[in-house]
Amino acid sequence: MSDTPLTLLKLNLDERVYVKLRGARKLTGTLQAFDSHCNIVLSDAEETIYRLEDGNLKTQTKSSEMVFVRGDSVTLITTASDE
Repeated sequence: MSDTPLTLLKLNLDERVYVKLRGARKLTGTLQAFDSHCNIVLSDAEETIYRLEDGNLKTQTKSSEMVFVRGDSVTLITTASDE
């Protein structure tokens, strides 16, 4: 059986993952579920949003107990230790 991206993602269930999103955002959290469209559910998630204000990079951080991420906004998923 060959490894597919979803097979590899399955190995990270219940593990901390780093998710890079479109729009200068990233998430870290525990991977609870995913589907074939790469929609994912993270628990104990922390989202970081990056934006430029007057030429300076600003960050905003939000914490969520549970978050659903639509797959078309995901650009990368890796283990949190690789972050």
